[in-house]
Amino acid sequence: MDKNGQKFLNFLQTEKNASQHTVKNYSIDLREFAETHQKKCIEDVTHLDIRAFLASLKGRQFSKSSISRKLACIRSYFKYLVRENILETNPAANISTPKRDKHLPKFLDADEMSALLEAPNKDTWEEKRDRAILETLYSSGLRVSELMGLNHDDLDIFSGLLRVRGKGKKERIVPIGQLAQKAIENYLQAKAPRESEPGLKKPLYMN
Repeated sequence: MDKNGQKFLNFLQTEKNASQHTVKNYSIDLREFAETHQKKCIEDVTHLDIRAFLASLKGRQFSKSSISRKLACIRSYFKYLVRENILETNPAANISTPKRDKHLPKFLDADEMSALLEAPNKDTWEEKRDRAILETLYSSGLRVSELMGLNHDDLDIFSGLLRVRGKGKKERIVPIGQLAQKAIENYLQAKAPRESEPGLKKPLYMN
């Protein structure tokens, strides 16, 4: 590695307090990049050279996250060279970071969902609480944070409706299915008694 690259790594360690892991990765990235333009002086490297390097990484089946990291290293390196008045402009400044692949969310199939709902099968109130929680989430599509914010007053068990407070404290009415209603009824009937001051809102699902 040339002296500019070594000074940059020292800068990361001493002034940026970068971890040894980061410095090691940046060192590898700079060496890889240097191999693609070894016949050029650093002053002659252009954005086309950087794009060619990124294209070579893509051709070698590097992931987009790895390519993005290497580009971040190159961009920081040239930014440092401009700061040190070694270069006038940063040739990597206007090169966009590759967009990350969008992954479809993972979901449970019918058998896995059934097994999850049947997991709390003991007769304790804790197991009945867990069953009620799972059935309510499955039936209503609530967020966990929304479910944990429910109070007794939010439940109309006879109508099968919940008053839910979502993001921004916006309220909405959500229906729940018969299995969820039954699970909640079983839970409420078996729930360990808790003392609370009159007038206080009682959370529907206690720990």
